[in-house]
Amino acid sequence: MDVEKILSTVDHTLLSQGATWDEIRAIVDDGIKYRCASVCIPASYVKRAAEYSSGWVKICTVIGFPNGYSTTEAKCFEAADAVKNGADEIDMVINIGYLKDKRYGDILDEIDRVKDACDGRLLKVIIETCLLTDEEKIKMCEIVSASNADFIKTSTGFSKSGATKEDIKLFAEHMTNGKKIKAAGGISSLEDAEDFLALGADRLGTSRIVKIVKNAGGGDNGSY
Repeated sequence: MDVEKILSTVDHTLLSQGATWDEIRAIVDDGIKYRCASVCIPASYVKRAAEYSSGWVKICTVIGFPNGYSTTEAKCFEAADAVKNGADEIDMVINIGYLKDKRYGDILDEIDRVKDACDGRLLKVIIETCLLTDEEKIKMCEIVSASNADFIKTSTGFSKSGATKEDIKLFAEHMTNGKKIKAAGGISSLEDAEDFLALGADRLGTSRIVKIVKNAGGGDNGSY
């Protein structure tokens, strides 16, 4: 098992409401030590974390989180503010009500406006798969594929459930235009991580994989 490769796909995540700076700093330290793709943290800590990390790990944050129903203008402000504070990547939540109402053009417009506000940074689009039908998931694959965003992402981790292997397989079958896939929520083992990557995920949003590697005493040399 190539643990180093798995870790390189991990957005090491701490988004709990009560997260303290000491906890965020520890996440950043681990993200650097284990060469994670990024650390995903609340927007209020982005500036301090970016200064603390000094570019040794990418800083990711979330906007319109976790419900997605703030206005497009508010999401654009959040994205621009995060970028100004040093964010390298932005994960946005779609307006799920718009999807249920079949307001597909409004969703596409919002994604592209938020991407503009990201000023060249990566944008991942969270669609909260546990609240959607397969038809709605496929429609969102089409919308994100047509957008200027970089990734489609399964979940916030704050709803009924997280990523499933069936959803990643569905994404892999319907995403086009070189858009990538992020599985988030419920990734509880290295075996899970390998399975999600094999099915087509490019990133993994999880707090558990680094903990597993730390507890096993591995990860520094890519072995487990």
